[in-house]
Amino acid sequence: MKQAISVRVTVGIVIAIFTINTWARDGNPDLSFMKLFSIGALAATIALALWDNILWRIPIVQRLPKVPRNVRGTWKGELASIWIDSSTGLNLAPKEAYLVIRQTATLVSVRLLTNESVSKSSLASVSCFDETFELTYVYFNRPHLKFDDKSKMHHGSTVLSISGVPARRLRGHYWTDRNSKGELEMTHRRKKFAEDYAEAQALFDGKV
Repeated sequence: MKQAISVRVTVGIVIAIFTINTWARDGNPDLSFMKLFSIGALAATIALALWDNILWRIPIVQRLPKVPRNVRGTWKGELASIWIDSSTGLNLAPKEAYLVIRQTATLVSVRLLTNESVSKSSLASVSCFDETFELTYVYFNRPHLKFDDKSKMHHGSTVLSISGVPARRLRGHYWTDRNSKGELEMTHRRKKFAEDYAEAQALFDGKV
């Protein structure tokens, strides 16, 4: 919707400039450009929609510089917290985790699923730094009710390096506002988008 509005505003500005130019030059505004407004806006909107949703994902296009790396789908991997349990003096065991990424050329949303909680991104992007693509996002984590006494709701951020074209691995770190941190590594991927932890498990067990 925002793209369509931007396209119409841009086309309108261009037509206005041409109209004012002919008015200043000939003393009579040429309004014939108005006929092109709807056609131009429609064509530009369609072109942008095709790029944003389909064209950028084509394998050969993915190899072009600055085109966002395609990481759409459900990823399986491990979450390893560096937090130390004060009662045992030991780190928590690594946890199976699933990362569900919905993505267009301009927008990204991320959900992290574990057996204890769900994290949802409030801001997310795929960006290129020094020829390396990274997925970065800020999230809000909500634990399942039975784990609420063990792990409270919190905010955090994650930075994951993207390896391969097409993407084969996501690896990086996360930090939370509870002064905890850890590592994430995702190495297996499915095209479908899981809605919850059980569905994500079923995807990789071949049951979906």
